[in-house]
Amino acid sequence: MYFRFRRMRHMFRVLPKIYPDTIYRLSGAGINVLADPRSTAAWFTASNSIYSNLDLACCQGQRYSSVVETKHEKLSTVDILSFVRSSLHRPRGPSHYWLNTTTGSKDLFKENGIILVLIGEYLEASFEANRNTVKMFEKAKSLQQRYPFLQVVALQHGKSISVNDISTNFLQKIVEKYVTFPIVLCSKDIFEMANKPCYIISKDFQNPMVYPSEDVDLKVLDKAIHDLNAENSNKFKLDDVKSTWVKSIEIVKEPDVCSASRNLLFSFPGCISVDESSNRLFLSDVNHHRIIVFNSNGKILDAIGSSPGFEDGEFESAKLMRPAASFYHDFEDCLYFVDSENHAIRKADMEKRVVETVFPVTEGTKNPGLWKWILDKIWTEKKTNLKSEEFNSDSFLFPWHILKSSNNDIFVLNQSFETLWIVDLESGFIREVIKESSKILEICGQIILDKCIPLKQLPSIWLEEQTKNNCSLDGIPYAGLMSSVATCSDNVVFCDTVAQQVIKFSKGSESAKSFRFSNFGILGLSYWLASSLERVYAVDEISGIDPDHSQSFRLSPGRVDIEMNVNIPKDADLVEQPQEGSIWRQARGAAVEVSGVENKAASSEKVGVAQQWYDEIDNLSFSTPQEESSAIEQSKTPGEELQEGKICIRCTVNTSPGTSEAIVYAALYMRLKKNSNSRASKAERIADMIDPKKKTKKDLLVKLLMTSHGDLEELVFTRPLHVRVKFSCGDHKKADNSKAIVLTDSSVKVDVTLL
Repeated sequence: MYFRFRRMRHMFRVLPKIYPDTIYRLSGAGINVLADPRSTAAWFTASNSIYSNLDLACCQGQRYSSVVETKHEKLSTVDILSFVRSSLHRPRGPSHYWLNTTTGSKDLFKENGIILVLIGEYLEASFEANRNTVKMFEKAKSLQQRYPFLQVVALQHGKSISVNDISTNFLQKIVEKYVTFPIVLCSKDIFEMANKPCYIISKDFQNPMVYPSEDVDLKVLDKAIHDLNAENSNKFKLDDVKSTWVKSIEIVKEPDVCSASRNLLFSFPGCISVDESSNRLFLSDVNHHRIIVFNSNGKILDAIGSSPGFEDGEFESAKLMRPAASFYHDFEDCLYFVDSENHAIRKADMEKRVVETVFPVTEGTKNPGLWKWILDKIWTEKKTNLKSEEFNSDSFLFPWHILKSSNNDIFVLNQSFETLWIVDLESGFIREVIKESSKILEICGQIILDKCIPLKQLPSIWLEEQTKNNCSLDGIPYAGLMSSVATCSDNVVFCDTVAQQVIKFSKGSESAKSFRFSNFGILGLSYWLASSLERVYAVDEISGIDPDHSQSFRLSPGRVDIEMNVNIPKDADLVEQPQEGSIWRQARGAAVEVSGVENKAASSEKVGVAQQWYDEIDNLSFSTPQEESSAIEQSKTPGEELQEGKICIRCTVNTSPGTSEAIVYAALYMRLKKNSNSRASKAERIADMIDPKKKTKKDLLVKLLMTSHGDLEELVFTRPLHVRVKFSCGDHKKADNSKAIVLTDSSVKVDVTLL
């Protein structure tokens, strides 16, 4: 009897839980998929589908019954999980290919914990199938933001998938939707029923719960994950875990497919708006999480946002997460924009240079005070009023378009045009949520039509290239591009998200050309370089660091002037000399970095800090325009005028006895020289320069670069520079007949050649 009960207990542990009134048939087959991964593909060609007894209109998750019948289908879902699990350590197989995985990583993710699998059929030319995939991706992303411990994987299957030639459209979709979780492409047909997506939620790849249809209510999925997590002994509290509401660079995961393409000047420049009275354009550089302000000549005037996250504050410290459409409010001198992945509406005060959140209303916004201001400075987390029970299909998720109405309301739509939120601008609360397309057209159809008028002046080939992955609205062609176009003077400005450029189309001459941008120092050092610097500072050993150049010197303690002469690649042109804002210097060990600090010790007169401040005011007040212009010219480049193809960067450190090093990071803006090479060769060369450490799959990067028909020689990109100079210093020299020490002034030259 003891062995019977132990056997029964083992069976109940293996079998899924039983839900009443839900009957599925079990499979009697006994193939061990995990033992032989090659047999997995055979399971996918089964003649029967798991959906044969599912009501696709139902939005409630189903588990399986233990009722046994002659034909068995239960293992269809189990085998899908087995296939995913068995292929985790095999990035590529005869019928599958993993996308969006970190290069060099052996494990895609842990095999234990709560796992969400998205299953859908990939049809290259099917707009409806692509739309379903986008819906599922957005729901998975919102759930992963709420539950950071949730592991998500997408399974796209279909005969149109080629594991040897990944679809360019699919790569563009990953970049456009900013998909961060891994995706496995399977060239086998898993289900006979075409275009019937589903969600599978499981714990440790066991006891799967199936939710058919892409239209499952988000609240249902949220509850399932919440309940499943409650069963776990190591509970995660929703308020305790780090999510997008916690402002930290380290927790923001980014798509591996486009990690190297971050070094392009723009990464998915998706939306634009104009302030014609002040000759300012506002470009949402979406995947760089910033808004760039520039004039009609391409001169960069300002940048809103520093890095991914959710934080209000000054432009240099504010954090955004994929800002999208915007509009300029002339009376307030403010830019209103939707912060897509933060699910928020935010406002940038152009005079004060401060970013504020309009929606959702955060705790403390209603009653601001001195204590609130102090807390904001100490801890930048903002807790919103969004609770778990309020997480449903009407939630303000992934806004993309924003329109100003005639009254004090603003209209916000998502990319699929399936939801319209009417937000009161003054209070920051949502007045109404509309999901009927006919009513959406009735309310804001005319505004959308007016926004789309400039699109009529653009070549149709451009529009067709941009709309492959874009959604449209009934009766309004190219409605998905309405936030990507604006009129500035006699030009139509268009965001080319395929070529990663901003195009200026002249109405009179009907000629098109890309903007020639300048003044890149305003953009500063890229945040993905800045975030790695903190890790460099914390690590004592540099075994895992691969700089462009490293050199050692043995010197006496004292001041060391370092002059770096950098030779850029021969087949590239420097767009402009690097400005100080694009250069970062640091000293480690027995050294202090003192670049730019004036040597005031030579002055015999001691001047107080207050007097120095007044002297600076006097100098500014009584300086002539000629003096100011000459000062600006001198500050444009950190070094003297150099011959073409060379850069000079200076750094000064004070060393003490012991070992030390100086570290220099810089962002060098380049473009390819004009040459007669093939388009494929040009794309490969750009890929080598923007990813010198080979951290990304080169073939996918080249495919993305070749997607557009634009001129690759006009594409501006960043070549990261990383140089380390090491010093070994002995003891201080002592002065003759004195106990004083002698500091030695030294200078070294470092020659760097970039490939």
